[in-house]
Parts: sequence; structure tokens; C-alpha cells
Amino acid sequence: MHCNDVRTHLLDRRRGNLSGELSARIDEHIACCAGCQAEAQADAQLSQLLHDKLESYAAPAALRTAVRSRYGLRRKWIRSTLGVAAAMTAGAALAGTAMMMTRGTLSMDAMVREATNDHLRILYSDHPLEVVSSSSHTVKPWFAGRLDFAPVVPFEGDDEFSLRGGSVAYFIDRKAAVYEYRCRLHDLSLFVFQAEGFAWPLASTRLMGLKNTVVQTSRGFNALLWRKGDLGYALVSDIGQNDLDKLGNRLGAGQ
Repeated sequence: MHCNDVRTHLLDRRRGNLSGELSARIDEHIACCAGCQAEAQADAQLSQLLHDKLESYAAPAALRTAVRSRYGLRRKWIRSTLGVAAAMTAGAALAGTAMMMTRGTLSMDAMVREATNDHLRILYSDHPLEVVSSSSHTVKPWFAGRLDFAPVVPFEGDDEFSLRGGSVAYFIDRKAAVYEYRCRLHDLSLFVFQAEGFAWPLASTRLMGLKNTVVQTSRGFNALLWRKGDLGYALVSDIGQNDLDKLGNRLGAGQ
């Protein structure tokens, strides 16, 4: 396997989401590759850092009941995963999956928190980009085979908002394409993911030429979230709201 392919699967590997065959191939590669060993260790340390530093929320009783009913999990395992380690990566993945069982109930506040935490994960990472390029003709094809959908991003970057590259991440319980932009000294993260199952607004709350748009601030970060067809978008940065609106307008211009 190539190093890029292995590193794309590190999060799934840590969460135990890989098939036995794929997991074995990745383990074999990591055992023989010092670079990927270091990347896997750094990824695990980063997750622990985010767990220690970022906001976490205990799973409500209704959610625990729904998980037991859906998956038939044993009480002891539920207590250890959702009660003791709800904020850990495995608990977060399980909680996200269970949230999706009741479609349309995940609040915008929760989505903004997720987008902000994911943006911070990128900022904290030593290797935030898996493909480094200022050309969308290089970045977009890179996602082929790494996602189960094709991200649609009509804006290719310009002198004010330059495209830096991309990577694959998770948004709640699903894979997302990440496009990274730079404006002056500010980094901006655009997450593109499948929109089904989230409680999108019925009408636009911002005159940006984008339908179903939400604008919120979380811990000093500004976020724009909107839906277009089957895809959801979350744009996050510490840049001023006016500048974030500018990029949002350019991202939505072709939609």
C-alpha cells in the first residue's frame, strides 16, 4: 500500500471501522514504515489532545436507550463507552451514528461545534493536508476512491482566497472532503459531506445567494453552513465575518 492510502485510513483504523483484511494490510505497512508509524502516533496524540482541550457532551439517556435497542449492545460495554468514555473517539463515533438514527434531530449548534472542532483538529495537526496544490484540477480528482460521493466545489481559489490543498476527515459520523483556503494569515476550512439526516433550516438566514444558510459563532470562530442538493457544506475560520461572507459567496456562486 502507498503511504497516502494508509494515512487516509488512520482514523477508521483507530475507530475499528476497517475490514479485517484492510486492517491487516495497513498494520503490516505501518510496522515496516517509520513515516507512517510516526503519523499514526501523531494522529492518536492529536485525538487525545482534542479530547482533553475541546468541548465534549455526555450522551443523553434517550440516546443510550436507542443505541441499545438498535445494536443490542451489552450494558457493560455501553457503560464503558458512553458513560465513562463518551468524549473519546470511539464513543464520539458511536454517538454520531446513533444521532443519525433519528434523522433531522441534530441541531445546528451541534453541527457548528463539530465544524469548529474539526477545523481546530486541522490547525493543530503537523500534516493537515494530504494533497497540497493550489489547483482544484489536482485536488478534486484526488478524492476519487477516498469518498463515497463526489464533492462539488465551484470556486477554484483566487488572489484573495488561495486554495492550499485538501484532505479527508469525518463530520459527525460520515466522511467529508476538506478544502483548505488561506486569506492573509487566516486558514479557512471547507467541509463537504452528505447532507441527509441533519436538521437544515427551511429558509436562508443570510443573503448570500445560498439557500438554507446558517451563520453562527463558536468560541471565536465564525461558521457558515448550507445545503445544496445532497451535499452539506461547513465553512469555518477565525477570519472576520465579512471576509467569510466573501468566500461563502464565491463558493456558492456556481451553485
